[in-house]
This record gives sequence, structure tokens and C-alpha cells, in this order.
Amino acid sequence: MSSATVLAATLAFALLPAVLAQTTHSVQVGPNGNLVYDPPFITAAAGDTVRFTFNPKNHTVTQSSFDAPCVPLAGGASSGFHFESNVTGLLDTWEFGVPASSSPFWFHCEQTNPVSHCGKGMVFAINPPADPDPHSFDAFQKLAIQLNGTVNSASASASASSTDTYVTPPAQSWATATATMTHDSSTWTTVYTSYDGTPSPTYAPDGPVNHVIKVGIDGLNYTPSNISAAIGDTVTFEFHPKNHTVTQSSFLQPCKALAETSTTGQVGFKSGFQFVADNQTDFPTFQITINDTMPIWGYCGQTGHCQQGMVFSINAVESGPNNFAAFKALAMRNNTNAAVAGGSGSSSSGAPNPSQSTGAAVNGKPMSAVLALGIIGAVAALL
Repeated sequence: MSSATVLAATLAFALLPAVLAQTTHSVQVGPNGNLVYDPPFITAAAGDTVRFTFNPKNHTVTQSSFDAPCVPLAGGASSGFHFESNVTGLLDTWEFGVPASSSPFWFHCEQTNPVSHCGKGMVFAINPPADPDPHSFDAFQKLAIQLNGTVNSASASASASSTDTYVTPPAQSWATATATMTHDSSTWTTVYTSYDGTPSPTYAPDGPVNHVIKVGIDGLNYTPSNISAAIGDTVTFEFHPKNHTVTQSSFLQPCKALAETSTTGQVGFKSGFQFVADNQTDFPTFQITINDTMPIWGYCGQTGHCQQGMVFSINAVESGPNNFAAFKALAMRNNTNAAVAGGSGSSSSGAPNPSQSTGAAVNGKPMSAVLALGIIGAVAALL
């Protein structure tokens, strides 16, 4: 054997321990229905692999930072949502390669339905300092729970210390209006809720139109995000990756469900979370029917999406202060989870509440207009 061969073999054996030392760490995500990672933290070396196994229901492993436990780190790693039904077969896995750095790595679950998983303490760490270090895993988890999965500590401090000169747009004023409507050969009278600047109720001349709004196809947006629709029209929301909702809100509280803020018992529509995989070619949809001219406001219920401007409107009055741009600006101010002085918005500021209506019907539910003159049956057939 030549000296070169001996040298090569010696070097190979010298490097072998380092190669063998690389370890794969197994972490269970949401085992037994619990909002935890098991184990909640590990110690790992550069080059190690952490393999996450997803248990039912729908979770993520998303990199964050210590000061913002529940806010995705810009440019950080993320598994995306992995939905698992109650099955006993093979479960999805996702792997994270530990970089050549001794710094701690922080992670959380982005799920918010029905509660913020991160806000309930569903966080994970690699190489966190041990207690009683102020940046230990225990401190990280406590901070996530303290912030309840909302903002980061730095943003909260800045908001408390800064002077805010923003003026909230006024609540929309309303009145009860009566209109005579004609469609094909039928004529009837309808009593409806009218807001400043909204047109009289009319049907599209050529019959009802289906408006399609694509959810998440262009980043955190509804495309288009601001439309006009006539009575009898439908609006179909088509969901694209990753995981979004269509949830009705009110003008002054853009990022809270209408059911939580209405003072008149309005429920509002809510699609629930619709997970769409990156390679999916069939897209789930959610449809509403337009029943009067009142503005409709809505948002995505995924954590942080509304605050990043993922909102939409139907029949917003663009000529007044309660326009779509003002609605979106209000959503992005990061204070929309708190009560806003001056009322609870266009749909919940004491306006009439015919049939608990929200201005739209979902899957054929009752419409807001009160139809008269003995031809309710004919109108129902038209709609």
C-alpha cells in the first residue's frame, strides 16, 4: 500500500467520528391533541437535523425570535401548515437543519383557530440557555403566553411610549329607506338599511353576476379587494395557498369578527380556515349572496394577516371617509384587536337589524330586505 493511500485512509478514519456525530432529533408536533412540541426544546450541534412529526390537527413549525415569540421571523424557516386528520397512517414530517451557529433558535405554531396555539404556549427552541437565564425556554414560553400570540414586546413598548395623532374615521350614519324595485315583469317595495352614499337597491340589468375574489393568490391579499355588487349578485371567494379565512367584520374594528362586536346581534359570515397545499390544483370556495346595498367589510383570521392589510370590502362608499383605503389603513394600525372609541362600525353602530342581516346571505339563508305588497313569493323566486 502506498504512503498516499495510507494517508487518505487515515484522514478518512479521522473524519469518521465527526460524520457519525451528526444526529437526527425527533420532535412530535401536537401529540395526543395537546398544544405542545414534545420535547419542547433540545440541545443540538451544527449539522444536526430536527425532524418534526405532525399529529392531528393543523399545526406549523415557524421560526420566530425571543422578543416576538408568535411573529414569523423575516426570512426564517417555516414548515407551512400541515393538516392531519384522525388517522393512524403515516404522518407528515418536516426537517430543520441546525446551522453552524451556537445561537438559540426559536419556533412557534401559527395556528389561531379556535385560539392562538402560540398564545397558549405552543413554542419550541433549539439550544436555549438554561434557567434562570432571562432568555431561557421557560422565559420564552411565558412571554408567548403573556402576549397571547399577538404583538411582540418591542412593538408593545413602542406603542405605549409614542404619541399617536391618528384620527379614526367616523362611524357611518344610516337610515331606513323604502324603494320600489322592478325586475323583469315584477314590481315590489322593499324597506332596507341605507348608509350615506350608498345607491338605491337595483338588480344587474342582465341578471345576477358572480364576482370571484381570489384569496391569497397574490401574497396576503384578496384579489380584487374592493368590489361593487348589485342585489342578487353572488361573491365567490376562491382560496389559494396557504391557510386563510373570509370573516366578516365592521369598519371600525376591521380585524375582529362581526359577531364579537355587533351591538344588534348580527352574526356575520365566516368561512373558517381553508388550508390549500402549495401543489394543489383544486381550490375550495366560499360564496355569499348580496341582498342590499350596505357596505360589507371582511378580513383574514390568520394570525397577523389582517394587520398586514389582508382585508376586503364590498360596496364601500369611496366618495366618503369610510372608504376601502381608510378601512385597510385602520386594519394595519395593529390596534384593531382592542375596542375602538366612537362605536363598533358600519354594521354594528345601532343600525336596524332586519332578520339579523349582514347585507349578504350564505348558502341561501334569509335576506335583509323586508319585502312587501303581497309578492314575497315572487321575489324569493327571483333571488
